[in-house]
Amino acid sequence: QVQLVESGGGLVQAGGSLRLSCAASGRLVNLNVMAWYRQTPGNERELVADITDDGRTNYADSVKDRFTISRDSAKNTVYLQMNSLKSEDTAVYYCRTFRRTSTYSTVGYWGRGTQVTISS
Repeated sequence: QVQLVESGGGLVQAGGSLRLSCAASGRLVNLNVMAWYRQTPGNERELVADITDDGRTNYADSVKDRFTISRDSAKNTVYLQMNSLKSEDTAVYYCRTFRRTSTYSTVGYWGRGTQVTISS
């Protein structure tokens, strides 16, 4: 089976920075994409950024030029560097790994989430 564990969440002042980590373990077969999502109470979970096994990245418009996603394939770990944080970034951040091709995507696996709170 596959397990994802997020870490690095916490309380940060507006304008500050935070780095999230997600370590994957288990049977990581054909799981070529790792991604970060976030969710606040009463709202849908939204994609923040994702990265493929060959380094292609994608970002939500709301975090472009502020957040950077990266991965260390040897460690099966994905990171999210968050800069210039705003109160709107407050949410539970979730890690996900899944398979995506030109024709389909799988549900994959989810972590349990880590809380990020921005004070103002």
